[in-house]
Amino acid sequence: MKSTPALLFASTLLLSSPAWAEAPNVVVSIKPIHSLVASIMQGVGEPALIVEGGASPHTYSMKPSNAAALQAANVVFWVGHGFEAFLDKPLDALGSGAKVVELGEAPGIEKLKFREGGAFEAHNDEHEEGHGAGAHEAEEAGHENHAAEAGEHGHDHAEGEFDMHMWLDPMNAKAMAAEIEKTLSEADPANAAAYKANLEKFNARIDALDKRLAETVAPVRDKPFVVFHDAYQYFEHRYKVRVAGSITVSPEVLPGAERLSEIHAKIEELGATCVFAEPQFEPKLISVVIEGTPAKSGTLDPEAASLEPGPDLYFQLMENIGTSLKECLSSAS
Repeated sequence: MKSTPALLFASTLLLSSPAWAEAPNVVVSIKPIHSLVASIMQGVGEPALIVEGGASPHTYSMKPSNAAALQAANVVFWVGHGFEAFLDKPLDALGSGAKVVELGEAPGIEKLKFREGGAFEAHNDEHEEGHGAGAHEAEEAGHENHAAEAGEHGHDHAEGEFDMHMWLDPMNAKAMAAEIEKTLSEADPANAAAYKANLEKFNARIDALDKRLAETVAPVRDKPFVVFHDAYQYFEHRYKVRVAGSITVSPEVLPGAERLSEIHAKIEELGATCVFAEPQFEPKLISVVIEGTPAKSGTLDPEAASLEPGPDLYFQLMENIGTSLKECLSSAS
């Protein structure tokens, strides 16, 4: 059959169109961010996840399947430089054809600076005056630059000065979701109305979650506790709970005997009631630091290692943190 100019024009238009027949190929770095993207894409498509199962982004190594997914991606979402370090080079090498979105830079994100070493002692005395006996030293210390002690504790945040666990404040999750919706609507205008409607539903769920979390932790806000690694200051900042310190600044660097002794002393000094492990890392360290103290142990999972990916994961993650804090701190003497 002879091609007409109209048919040729239509064929050229289809070949050059930036829109996709169903949805763009979307790849996401880690589970909490994947959950936000999956929420916005509900009913349109499913994003691919790089760090699956119980793997940690702090120690992750790229697989050939991850490289293939990046190569085929139209859009890639990640937290950004300074968190998923394993993605820095692959994104440069493999993701050049995709729209790469660093959600840690989304408009409206509240950023907190890295704080001092694992026990957060450097600024506790400095801020104690004027805050009274119930002061939240850890929250105050979270706004200080950690650079002076980075070398001492073996973790140099050379990529940037901000803590990258930003999703642990639901208001930051909202800001990320807005950027996700904007990016997807621009990449896939045919489904823009669906993305917008999903964002509105997501925001309503976040507001309800935020209220529940505040109510959950309210009875235990003044009880100090210790965490495995310093990942929780956004949760602390939002809900005013009292973290007395962490066993390690970064999970890539396991603590030595001196650090464990320091944390043990900190638990006794502050009367910390709970020490929280994380599912990906060595739980025996928790037993070491609480031995001989009245402190109990619990588990927190800031990167959702134990949860199934999907739109509901983020909400389960945050609810689990709130519930774990309440249960352990309430049961401790």
